[in-house]
Amino acid sequence: MENNNNQTEFSHMPQSYWIASASDLSDKYPELKEDIKTDAVIVGGGIAGITCAYLLQKEGIRTAILEADRICRGTTGHTTAKITSQHELTYHKIKTKMGEEFAYQYSNANQTAIDEIRKLKDELKIDCDFISQSAFAFTEREENIQNIIDEANTATSLGLNAAYVEELPFPIPVKAAVRFDGQAQFHPLKYALALAKEFLKNGGQIYEQTRVVEVDEQDGYTVTTEPGRKVTAERLIIASHYPFYNKHGMYFSRIYEERSYVVAVSTAEKYPGGMYINVEDPTRSLRSQSFEDGELILVGGEHHKTGQGPDTTKHYEALSEFAHRIFNVKDMPFRWSTQDCMTVDGLPYVGQFTADTKNLYVATGFGKWGMTNSMASAMLLRDLIVKGDSPWKEVYSPSRHTVAASTANFVVQNCNVAAKLVEGKLEQLPKDDSDILPGEGKAIRLDGKRAGAYRDENGILFIVNTTCTHMGCELNWNQAERTWDCPCHGSRFSYDGKILEGPAVAPLTMDHDVKTLGKLINEDF
Repeated sequence: MENNNNQTEFSHMPQSYWIASASDLSDKYPELKEDIKTDAVIVGGGIAGITCAYLLQKEGIRTAILEADRICRGTTGHTTAKITSQHELTYHKIKTKMGEEFAYQYSNANQTAIDEIRKLKDELKIDCDFISQSAFAFTEREENIQNIIDEANTATSLGLNAAYVEELPFPIPVKAAVRFDGQAQFHPLKYALALAKEFLKNGGQIYEQTRVVEVDEQDGYTVTTEPGRKVTAERLIIASHYPFYNKHGMYFSRIYEERSYVVAVSTAEKYPGGMYINVEDPTRSLRSQSFEDGELILVGGEHHKTGQGPDTTKHYEALSEFAHRIFNVKDMPFRWSTQDCMTVDGLPYVGQFTADTKNLYVATGFGKWGMTNSMASAMLLRDLIVKGDSPWKEVYSPSRHTVAASTANFVVQNCNVAAKLVEGKLEQLPKDDSDILPGEGKAIRLDGKRAGAYRDENGILFIVNTTCTHMGCELNWNQAERTWDCPCHGSRFSYDGKILEGPAVAPLTMDHDVKTLGKLINEDF
């Protein structure tokens, strides 16, 4: 709802358009309630896990998907769903820091992924609002013009259909842009949910509400779920967004989580077509989506590390202000945020979990480009499993030797984690909850211990222990989503302690005395 000052009144909780518009398409899959054996088990039911499972099953490899919540409700259900090999200013950076071969492998993988998604959509007759589009990366700053020129030249040299341009169809003072043709957009849930059903038709298995908490590497791989059910398989693929398994690879030191935001607006004018993203901060991203008898314009951006930064509602407000500046906004029926795994050198980790872990694979770190990278990852893992090789394995390898290119960022990100770990233990907190209004939450000190307090719209107070169950960092309150978020590794929990996103595999705990105190406070209220 909009007020007379063109400022957004967020009178409802965030809701993804993709999830809201696909509710009648989503089958509910059973929880795993018995021990099973299969050829391959995939942990994670997002678009990457589903695509990989579909491709493996087609090769005759019996595959099961285990999803902690419901399939496609995580990052897949909260994306902007651009199917593009244009990943901001990527290729010149890769070529300069890692070499032309890596740049070629990455460009070939992502452009091939676009073609494969289009081909699969046609073969299976999936109605998923697929539309061919051009994708643009633009700058409003003089100092970035040369970077745009370099990206256009490098992309062209790698065989991509790219061109340098100087204008966009928006009232934005653009200095330069690179246009990639042969790109696309779609409805990610209509596509992925249909693919999941095809996977089942081919003999695959999907289990929802089935959180994996333990991995045993004896005699193949045995994963144990929260209730104690076991799945035994020769091959294990971890596609759970952030890897929950810490025994190998030190992924917790090589990945960090970022949140970003989307507002979906209806406008008086028609959208001119194309997909757009700027190359500076604050990030601004644009694309359209058919909606009822008209269209929505998705305005995205405002990234920050999960669990860090100011009041998260400010990010929605900033995107709303930008939308009003560019368009004649009539309504804002949807808004949502998402979480992306970022790697220290900017490229995904897909392949063997480590060089020494046979038949244990991972797919993570897609940055903000998960639509093409999910297909590329699925194809890569299929080829490694079936053929023992892939033309893209080097650039995606979790064990790739790119230390020189990423050492600085590795130090920065891990120093940030260490600082947040200490900061959370030492911060000064109020000793009561008297100023917490309905719909608000904050960290407080109860009986000498840090606790998280949230009061719902009925005045009921929920108190949780704010120590993350992953590696012990102290959680921060996210007002926009009303969640407790980890500033170290990105785990997220509901206000009553349930896991919303990993790598944590255990809910928040509450000490007995804190439970008692919470009960007494509610009685007093």
